[in-house]
Amino acid sequence: MTTNGAPYAGQSLIDTSIFTTLQSKIDEESTVRDELKEIVDKLSKQGRTTQSILSRIHNVPSQSVGTEVLDPCMKALEEQRNSVSSLAEAASKFPFYKYNFVWQREIQNVVSSFQLWHWLSSGKLKSIEEVGEYFRGEFAILFTPTVPVNVKDADTFHITIEDYLLALCSTIEELARLATNSVTLGDHARPLQISKFIKDVYAGFQLLNLKNDALRKRSDGIKYSIRNVEGVVYDLSLRGLVPKDEDTMKME
Repeated sequence: MTTNGAPYAGQSLIDTSIFTTLQSKIDEESTVRDELKEIVDKLSKQGRTTQSILSRIHNVPSQSVGTEVLDPCMKALEEQRNSVSSLAEAASKFPFYKYNFVWQREIQNVVSSFQLWHWLSSGKLKSIEEVGEYFRGEFAILFTPTVPVNVKDADTFHITIEDYLLALCSTIEELARLATNSVTLGDHARPLQISKFIKDVYAGFQLLNLKNDALRKRSDGIKYSIRNVEGVVYDLSLRGLVPKDEDTMKME
């Protein structure tokens, strides 16, 4: 140091430990992402299997959907359920909004697949709370009754309302496609059932004041799905192919 307090030439003006500490934090965050990504990659691989099974609904007759689609899909979803449970346990150790980009897309995909499977099984919609309960998983820790949903008072893993609604939009798109393909397979009752369901869902969306731009755009797309399904039903009506049996009348 010179007599006036200035550093000698070549002397560092900063404490290099500042950057050493930063690198340690970067390495820690990278380790966390890698840990979470390993689970998400497994979930993604399982998801491709589930979606492949569900895609059979477009070329399998309705009377065979149970054995050829629903049963094997249930087993595939059970594997995903356990992966979601493992992800919830691992991710809850870290800040949610810092890492949720790692799993957000896959969570939406698995929730959409589950909703589609459940609708094909029952014709009904699962609430976000029921979705969280399902994805608890076979090997979940005993004091965690469900995968958390819409958590506001803790920075922990949960299924957000946005994830739930975006997944539902994907389910609606798949059902609109099924309406057309059902006619090709000779099932003229299915489009009417789908039409009623997606109209009811859209009526529910109309009650929401959506702030998320991506979600608002996706939900607006439901109108086009409704229009496509209405076109299918209208064509069936013109051709005199709308079923008038007791079950169909109940759906209407």
